[in-house]
Amino acid sequence: MFANSMGAQSYNARTNRRNDMRIKQPEAFFTLTIALLLCTGAARAEIAASAEETNPLTAGGEAPAFTARNADGSDFVFDPSALERPALLIFYRGGWCPYCNSHLAELRHVVPELEERGMDVYFLSADSPANLSSALKGEAEGLDYTLLSDARLGAAEAFGLAFRMSDDYYQRAKDYGLDLEEASGETHHALPVPAVYVIDTNGVVRFAHSEPDYTQRLGNDELRAAVDNLLEGRSGAGDA
Repeated sequence: MFANSMGAQSYNARTNRRNDMRIKQPEAFFTLTIALLLCTGAARAEIAASAEETNPLTAGGEAPAFTARNADGSDFVFDPSALERPALLIFYRGGWCPYCNSHLAELRHVVPELEERGMDVYFLSADSPANLSSALKGEAEGLDYTLLSDARLGAAEAFGLAFRMSDDYYQRAKDYGLDLEEASGETHHALPVPAVYVIDTNGVVRFAHSEPDYTQRLGNDELRAAVDNLLEGRSGAGDA
């Protein structure tokens, strides 16, 4: 009798331990998952040591909220949870960059069409509000562009695009007469990797393109195809 009682108690104890483990394992998995997500987000929201070491947000992720500034210095708040129309975000380095100006000139041929089809288009650069419009050297003149100053890099960091210029790069730019501190109004010596994001009205990134090599930019045909996928209800816009 005593042996049977002890055996029953031992069996019950083992069963309880197994049940506890079944309960704790999902909790541990959930905790680990949250920790990994937080670590990924924290890593993305940092200024990388180089353009090649950035960690850009990819298609399928939730677009982060951010605050940038208009040309008049007032705040512009981008809230992906409250979008009435899909958004197209175009990150570029600044109006002082000839490759950026060439890209903006090319976008003249597609942006008005995309806006007519229901997209809200935002251009973000590291230019200060004071330099925002003049730095574009007329590329945005006559177009309904929303130009935003991300000189403080809040948006670029949130999307994992911000990187630190090397001292050599900064000095060479200065030797060519380009004062990047004056251009941005900041002393962080950082820039965004050029990037394009298509975001749906649920705040989900449907298409993402970023390029550490600033001489390479997304073509209009690829951009139009990404928007087509979104507006025509096709899935799998993806990354480019």
